Amino acid sequence: MAFALGSPTAPHSVADTDRDDVDVWAPPELRAVCLDIDDTLIDFTATGKRTLATLTGRADIWDEWERVTDEHVARVVAGELDYADMHARRSHAFLRGLGMDVDLADAAVFETRRKALLNRSWRLFDDVVPCLEWLAAAGVQLAAVTNASGAHQRDKLAALGLARFFDHVAIAGELGVAKPDPAMFQSVCLQLGCDPREAVHLGDKLTTDAIGARDAGLTGIWLHRDPDGAAGSGAEVSADTDDAVRGAAPADVPVLTTLAALPELLVSEFVRVGVPAPR
Repeated sequence: MAFALGSPTAPHSVADTDRDDVDVWAPPELRAVCLDIDDTLIDFTATGKRTLATLTGRADIWDEWERVTDEHVARVVAGELDYADMHARRSHAFLRGLGMDVDLADAAVFETRRKALLNRSWRLFDDVVPCLEWLAAAGVQLAAVTNASGAHQRDKLAALGLARFFDHVAIAGELGVAKPDPAMFQSVCLQLGCDPREAVHLGDKLTTDAIGARDAGLTGIWLHRDPDGAAGSGAEVSADTDDAVRGAAPADVPVLTTLAALPELLVSEFVRVGVPAPR
């Protein structure tokens, strides 16, 4: 499979290396790894579905919830709505769309109950901590990059013991730009002091995370976990096991089913991965 940065083992002929006018490809160093949060580190969708089903008695409304959420997040990023007001207004629009006669005060109560249930239910995927520990031991800078609200995401990272791993948390609403805009990824690289080609970004959304990062000059990696939400055991999605997934990703976007496969991919694609040091 072809990767965005080529292969460090690709053969070069003697004739090529002896010519002064030919630039011999050299793999870059890896200085930073950027990670999406929801459904990449934290099992967001499964928890969110259970919570909405508990509150509404319906298990068929997740797609509508995501649609309404995306609309309201876009308004926050555009500066049309404050994050402080977004959640209640999102819930208000969602509940009204279901045919419920509620006002903003009712929606705020619903949102408070929803958050309380969520905060008691968040869980990490099993492959998250081992991967973060490996990256930390390698001396790679780590950034969490999210389109969700800042306080909410920082609280989740802290509550689940992940905050200690990250050198930077990039929040779309605080930057005024969101994934997949190249400016989102490039601002993180600037903050971490690295060139985009010295960084990778991995997330569960092909367009928003992997292709967006690739178009910004980073190596974009698509994490496609298996449908039941459990961390997969394989390294890369193969055509034999999932033709549709493999075919959906561009040839220069690696596809993983588990974070357990990330270290091997990074070592194969970069001449040096961080600087081993205790943290």
